[in-house]
Amino acid sequence: MKALSLLLIAALGVSGAFAVDRNNFKTCEQSGFCKRLRAFKPEKSQYTLNVDSVFVHGNVFSAEVVTVDLEKKNILWRYALRLSALADGTFRVEMDEADPLYPRYRTQIALEDEPKGDGLKLISQENGKLTLANTQGHKVIITTEPLKIEFVDHTGEVAVVLNENSQLVVEPLRVKTEKIGEDDEQGNAVEEPEGTWGENFKGHHDSKSRGNEGVSLDVAFPGANHVYGIPEHTDNFYLKTTTSGEPYRLYNLDVFEYELDSPMAIYGAVPVLYSHSAKRSSGVFWHNSAETWVDIVNYSEGNVVSSLVNFVTGGQKQRVDARFISESGIVDIFVLLGEKPADVFRQYTTLTGVAPIPPKFSLAYHQSRWNYNDEADVRAVDDGFDQHDIPADTLWLDIEYTDKKKYFTWDVERFRHPTEMVANLTAKGRKLVVIIDPHIKREAGYFVHEDCTEKGYYVKNKDGNDYEGWCWPGSSSYPDFFNPEVTKYYVERYRYENFPGTSKDVHIWNDMNEPSVFNGPEITMPKDCRHWKPPQDGQDGLAAYWEHRHVHNEYGQWYIRATQQGMLARSDGKYRPFILTRSTFAGTQRYAAVWTGDNAAEWGFLQASVPMCISLATAGISFCGSDVGGFFKNPDAELMTRWYQAGAYQAFFRAHSHIETKRREPWLFDATTLARIRDAVRRRYALLDFWYTLFYEHMIDGLPVTRPLFQEFPKEEATFTIDNQYLLGDKLLIRPVLEQGVTSVKLYLPAKETSTLWYDVDSYQVVTANGWINLDVTITKIPVYQRGGTVVPRKERVRRASALMANDPYTLVVALDANNTARGTVYIDDGETYEYRSNKYIYGSFDYQPTAFTYKFINEDANYPTRSWVERIVIAGIKNAPKSAKLVQGGKQTPLQMTLHRGNDVLVVRKPAASMASPWEIQFTY
Repeated sequence: MKALSLLLIAALGVSGAFAVDRNNFKTCEQSGFCKRLRAFKPEKSQYTLNVDSVFVHGNVFSAEVVTVDLEKKNILWRYALRLSALADGTFRVEMDEADPLYPRYRTQIALEDEPKGDGLKLISQENGKLTLANTQGHKVIITTEPLKIEFVDHTGEVAVVLNENSQLVVEPLRVKTEKIGEDDEQGNAVEEPEGTWGENFKGHHDSKSRGNEGVSLDVAFPGANHVYGIPEHTDNFYLKTTTSGEPYRLYNLDVFEYELDSPMAIYGAVPVLYSHSAKRSSGVFWHNSAETWVDIVNYSEGNVVSSLVNFVTGGQKQRVDARFISESGIVDIFVLLGEKPADVFRQYTTLTGVAPIPPKFSLAYHQSRWNYNDEADVRAVDDGFDQHDIPADTLWLDIEYTDKKKYFTWDVERFRHPTEMVANLTAKGRKLVVIIDPHIKREAGYFVHEDCTEKGYYVKNKDGNDYEGWCWPGSSSYPDFFNPEVTKYYVERYRYENFPGTSKDVHIWNDMNEPSVFNGPEITMPKDCRHWKPPQDGQDGLAAYWEHRHVHNEYGQWYIRATQQGMLARSDGKYRPFILTRSTFAGTQRYAAVWTGDNAAEWGFLQASVPMCISLATAGISFCGSDVGGFFKNPDAELMTRWYQAGAYQAFFRAHSHIETKRREPWLFDATTLARIRDAVRRRYALLDFWYTLFYEHMIDGLPVTRPLFQEFPKEEATFTIDNQYLLGDKLLIRPVLEQGVTSVKLYLPAKETSTLWYDVDSYQVVTANGWINLDVTITKIPVYQRGGTVVPRKERVRRASALMANDPYTLVVALDANNTARGTVYIDDGETYEYRSNKYIYGSFDYQPTAFTYKFINEDANYPTRSWVERIVIAGIKNAPKSAKLVQGGKQTPLQMTLHRGNDVLVVRKPAASMASPWEIQFTY
């Protein structure tokens, strides 16, 4: 099967050397709408607001917008503009044709719910400007001719401007004329742009039966230092000026060994953009699922464009402009007025949702490979972790476990006893993850193919027949999850009786869901394929279906949504599923974790994984990681060590590799490297309850788990461009060693002005924040610091799987701030069910003051019968040690033993034996 797979890749022109072939993927010049609209730079916008049409009701402002032929003075097209004031300082601007030839596509799956409205009033109308205000002190100033919309924050300063650069475009839908130059329905002579009714790329023809339907809008961020977001790309977290090269591209694609430092599209497309300066943060969410290109101009970068602007304006201009260009859809943009980074990040997750708290095992270590060969191989790998004393929670099976690449089946020779195989794992507290991809093998007798063919469940080609492409199984078709009947069918496939061998401890990996089509244009589905659309009276022909061009970036999300529903249904909603996806879009966090795709065993890919996951986290997708060790090629011992050390502090922690790489289970390295890998994995397990608490808090407050430094220190300009270190919550600072052969690294310790203290997590040595420092490093560890003023829960009794640690005792690390205080939280539940929704959990707070250390329940109505207890409290940075301490819990008082380590000012409270099942207090006397 390996030979067949690699032969198939070669036959289809996908590089067998596993290096990206840029010729397989379009540039802006080769993408008709990008080339056409990027060049559109008028001196004055052609769009004008009709003042007589203005209407304000509730939280909505509506008006007609028109374009006018300046020579003939007649109206060319009419548009409907709608501006909504939403809760939490957010606005939404929508603009569609007033009477389109047929409905234009509106993205369906990104938003979690219908956004909540706020009040909106028209407070003035004069001098060609309309001023509106919401209830939170924000204003919107609309200039009527030419149309421009300014958003003013509560301080009275303009934060975001739409159409200041006159690049708003909504290309109207038109009937195809018989020949060039024929008049359209309004009697205007039509000069068709190149490619209006069809485009070619590398032997593929896109029929474009609807013609051009692109949309464009420019967005200005006055006063901004930088902008961030629009993942997924491989360059810095902060976005660079693109005017002298390619724009950033958002188009979900299967890119083998993708390029580094590139704006090229890869697997994900999340069209959210944030701006930041020391004064304020703001953002926009471009609600569109079609192929999109984004241009950036940062006027402080010193590029040619900004230099010209600065010359004209007479000085350095602090501002960033962006421009969104999409192939289809409507103008639909959310404006996030922030004020701080945490505010805009939360505003975005208010719209698109948060990640539900994952099953606890999924935050532990995962071991994968393409492919573990058979049941004996799985057993050997499982036993290997025990023999070498390395904890592991999950083993993974790639495509070769199936019966000839047919999903929901098992290979009848190599995996003959899946139920027993799974039981052997679960007896040790471990889980299994198997891959299920969207391509369905076109083979007579394969039940999924037979059902989808008979019921008409496949995506159709431009002629209305089942679309056929090529992927791992060979000839394949793709279920159309826009049809609710297809989703229902897929949900049923996950039931235990329909997928024998699975149980609640078997979870799912959705790969290739961009969708990947080896012989398709740009290795994906043709844009003129047809998707299901709800039938409506009077709609036929082009109005009866959506084309793939409209929905491409959300296809993978419909797929993982069906997977999630299926996994919930199989246990009647009792157990939390774990799903991993490669394709990402706005709102993916509601369904699945994400990894950064097919990377390589090179230092550059390790380096890229950090800003990639930071960017995804700020776009709502905190559950992110990279293939530890690199998917392609073979890492040496140093790279493997550093990748494990980095991966231990990324949310998703999985080792995975290509079928042609050397086996690289940890014990296959030399003894010294094995010991270092073991140490990295054990460090992860000691912090599992900390990770679990962070994900619970993300679920309730919407903030990233992995955070850029400027989120917590928004006024420190040095942090604005740091993306090789980050924070976990507001408590741990991580600086992975990402460079080969180094003996020191540069580390930035923020908050000098407030004398913030940072403690090395191993030695408890304290450093006062002082900006950049050079820090010596060894191969045995990476810089990790706990912020002064925090409490971090740990479990030091690391076992072979996280489930076996559920009732183990805690070590509480208290890192004191300059005022000798600290606070923290912990979350405890059963780790796998939804019982927490019935208040069966503990969300506890820790509060250390010099006189007492208190543990309380934040929600006093919730409780969980944990048997965990506190075996040690480490208080770092203590200057004045108490003489005695006693535990007060449940009406009892118990004297405690303490040990003071004066070399690093650490006080250890030994075996307080405080139960975590009820509140307690440790009282100190001096």
